[in-house]
Amino acid sequence: MKQSRRWLENNGWPGEDPRDCPSSAKRFDDGAQYRIEIPSTEGPRSLRAVLDEASKRSVQVHRISQGSGVMLQTDDEILEMVEIGRTNDIEVNLFIGPRATFDIGAQVKADAGKPIGLSLRGSDQLVFALEDVRRAVALGVNSILVSDIGLLAVMGKLKRTGDLPPGLIIKTSVMMAPTNAVSAQVLEDLGATTINVPSDLTLPQLASIRAAIDAPIDLYVEAPDNIGGFIRHYEVPEFIRVGAPLYVKLGLRNAPDIYPSGSHIEDLVERLSRERVRRAEMVCGMIKRYAPEAVMSQRSVVAMR
Repeated sequence: MKQSRRWLENNGWPGEDPRDCPSSAKRFDDGAQYRIEIPSTEGPRSLRAVLDEASKRSVQVHRISQGSGVMLQTDDEILEMVEIGRTNDIEVNLFIGPRATFDIGAQVKADAGKPIGLSLRGSDQLVFALEDVRRAVALGVNSILVSDIGLLAVMGKLKRTGDLPPGLIIKTSVMMAPTNAVSAQVLEDLGATTINVPSDLTLPQLASIRAAIDAPIDLYVEAPDNIGGFIRHYEVPEFIRVGAPLYVKLGLRNAPDIYPSGSHIEDLVERLSRERVRRAEMVCGMIKRYAPEAVMSQRSVVAMR
């Protein structure tokens, strides 16, 4: 094992998961260690519900993310979300619409085919995804959620050539979550600016990934059932210490899968959004009790166009 460890270390990667789990010295641009993300915010109504509930519970929300996709929102809905985000200084992160699970391919529905996840099938679907990106950017969105490594590579290149805004945030989905330091660095090198890691990482595994990348880490501290259903609230103070800069992401266990969303289930989506904020209040209480020194961003620090 020594030779393999040396190979990794000689190339700038951790040779082992650090058992001592050192504190991360890395920070967000404003010097903070953590921010709060509320996922599955599927439209203007659920975004307004998040803000209303956050105000009632004195919860600071820095980012909301959406899962159904840009293609499943109207221009007016996207414009409304962008304006709400701008007015309230919240990052509005929208998912790319096309994905294998929306397509006609059958392998993704088989047990052995699940690793295909939310990838894009063929060049045509890659083009469809890029159309989602172009439309979102044209409507003022500056934060895009991707789940396909090819799309990530293309978007990274388009940012470097100036075809996409240089400040565009590219967030990778939990469905392509890197499980080790090297795979996390591959995503960062391709252009990811914020990376969702698996929800079941141990603290040493998280420390190893943090040592390899500078991008903020997104971590479900409560995961939806379809990615494990873990509830790890008590571990959040240590996640922040070791993983900073970290987006503390509140999913919801024992809740239905709402993708793709729409007006037919809008009441349910709103109730789920409010409950995620309630969970965030609980987690913020944990942080205040057990890590009062942890520094949270006071605002999203995202310049909405």
